[in-house]
Amino acid sequence: MTRQLLSAASAAALLAGAAHAQGTEQNFNRIASFPVALNAPEGSGDAMTSSEIIAATEDGMTLVYTDSPAMTVGFIGIEDPASPEALGRIELEGEPTSVAVVGQTAYVAVNTSEDYVNTSGELLTIDVATQEIVSRCDLGGQPDSIAASGDGAFLSIAIENERDEDLDDGVLPQMPAGYLSMIDLGETGAECDSLTEVDLTGLAEVGPSDPEPEFVDINEDGETVVSLQENNHLVIVSRDGEILADFTAGTTDLEGIDTKDDGALVFDGAQDERRREPDAIAWIGTDYIATADEGDYEGGSRGWTVFNRDGTVAWEAGASFEHAAVMIGHYPDKRSDAKGVEPESVEIGTFGDLPMAFVGSERGSVVGVYDITDPGAPVLRQMLPSGIGPEGLLAIPSRNLLVTANEEDLIEDGGARSHVMIYELQDGPAVYPHLTSEGMDELTGWGALSGLAAVDDSTLVAISDSFYGLEPKIFTIDVSRTPARITDAMLVTRDGDAAQKLDLEGIALDGEGGYWLASEGRTERAIPHAIYHVDAGGEIDREIGLPEELSHVEKRFGFEGITMLEGRLWMAVQREWADDAKGEVKLVSYDPESGEWGGVRYPLETPEAGWTGLSEIVADGEWVYLIERDNQLGQSAAVKQITRVAASALEPAPLGGELPLVEKEVVRDLIPDLVATNGYVQDKVEGLAITEGGTMWIVTDNDGVDDSSGETMLWSVPRD
Repeated sequence: MTRQLLSAASAAALLAGAAHAQGTEQNFNRIASFPVALNAPEGSGDAMTSSEIIAATEDGMTLVYTDSPAMTVGFIGIEDPASPEALGRIELEGEPTSVAVVGQTAYVAVNTSEDYVNTSGELLTIDVATQEIVSRCDLGGQPDSIAASGDGAFLSIAIENERDEDLDDGVLPQMPAGYLSMIDLGETGAECDSLTEVDLTGLAEVGPSDPEPEFVDINEDGETVVSLQENNHLVIVSRDGEILADFTAGTTDLEGIDTKDDGALVFDGAQDERRREPDAIAWIGTDYIATADEGDYEGGSRGWTVFNRDGTVAWEAGASFEHAAVMIGHYPDKRSDAKGVEPESVEIGTFGDLPMAFVGSERGSVVGVYDITDPGAPVLRQMLPSGIGPEGLLAIPSRNLLVTANEEDLIEDGGARSHVMIYELQDGPAVYPHLTSEGMDELTGWGALSGLAAVDDSTLVAISDSFYGLEPKIFTIDVSRTPARITDAMLVTRDGDAAQKLDLEGIALDGEGGYWLASEGRTERAIPHAIYHVDAGGEIDREIGLPEELSHVEKRFGFEGITMLEGRLWMAVQREWADDAKGEVKLVSYDPESGEWGGVRYPLETPEAGWTGLSEIVADGEWVYLIERDNQLGQSAAVKQITRVAASALEPAPLGGELPLVEKEVVRDLIPDLVATNGYVQDKVEGLAITEGGTMWIVTDNDGVDDSSGETMLWSVPRD
């Protein structure tokens, strides 16, 4: 019943189709994704793993990362960075919070605290080659960030003694107070007897008795800069432990931002005097300090800032970093009322003669790459797709590499695992993004694309699903450019207002300037299964509900895709309804003229894990093409494919009776395409369009960047 017709195109062909035309300019492109669960021992099952803070040996050949949920330190071999090797992990007696590497020796800060009051921690010296713990030093409190001086002479460790956020709503102060520890390094590792503590109390205006240091970095002069995130303060400390300077991180006024978690991307809000509350910090030379202004206590400016060492602001991103994420579909709407894209990490590295800053968005799962030749005027060069929740960034200029450690592991929810991702600075175009709204008159957000249709050889239309149910839109996409450009976003309306509570999953042209839309029912949200017709202006002028033969057997997973074939509409039902045999779903037809319904049955694949269903249907000449996929991702994905059914076989039988079973042919395995950009296999391949010239366009649904990396893939392949 299933026959393979076409093999997938080579990765090189896909990359060429998606590449950003930037001439011979150098760009970072992802070359590998390593799921850190590969380092877990056999028999560990589905235990959660994570990659958080990451460092590398001096030769850049081995990565060392902290894994807090598993209470381990993991190792990855990158002699061939395009093929990372699992080198295993070592078990610890507490929660690792940070790691620094000097030569071939790793220094790991471990939280061993009983609770928020009885705080404790230790510093481990680990031989990377043997993966043995060489020594332990008592830190006296709960550590967070750790940094090594460039000459390998000493470490600085932020002893945070973090607050209990559930106690009095997390209001400061909460004792014991945190401090900065400094410790010398000798030939055999950390010299415990040299440990000194630097008192940081009495400096900040916010909670001066409870500084809670968060992050540290050391410049080439041996000066340590410390961020006191909740206190909204920065401190500079000399090699000898003397406080050289301290200053508030200040506030900023934000405009043009989305401030509501409401399923609509509207960037007309503002926040005045927003505390920056920086998390990660990094020296730029010895005169400037970069901060990732995540916010935690009651702030977060959604961007990043460059400070002069005297505390004055040399430059700030304002909302520009967030806007860059918006344009490529990485805006996390569910964080709108709090911290938006939530910048958490920042890394500095000089590649050749070019100094660069890398800024990671925890909730947007994207990394901004900036030229900081002039620290007072950074220039955004790229936005890189990352795994979910980039926590640690690592530049390895000696090998032209950038590494991200992405902390989120969603295995309990059937989602993506935690990944370490590796990027290489290459001569040539940037592969990502595949789609952008850059260049539109107004800042336009988008995401969760669930259906496609071709207008002509260079123009597509797309829709987004219920994630943005307050403002359903039809997007016009110019695919003659790389990356493809959204050129229009038309609101779907009812009586002139946004047609809320729709779960649009399919779109088809009506041949007269309007569109047919398929909405998948969400009974728990009072969203019906239905077909809608909208005119050229986006207004709904016809709504068609399900007939009784379907409504009494309907389930949650309904219409996914709609197409027109010889005057009849055909909709693919994603999964089995109550009257379907296991492994069979309906292709439902509707005649807009006569109102007649009908259908046929379609056979699904039966994978070992999860379920399989349909995501799209497109009529094209003598064939009707479909997307069939499982709900698995990463290494568990097995079925992501385009199939086809002969149009002549779609002879609809009356609903309620026995429906004929059609024969399908598999025409393309999409898994090689989905890994061609060296990420993990995404779950939701949801949109397919076929142009008159015979080009197939495929798009993935990024789930609105909710428990998702936010990455949208849009690519083309020949139909034949």
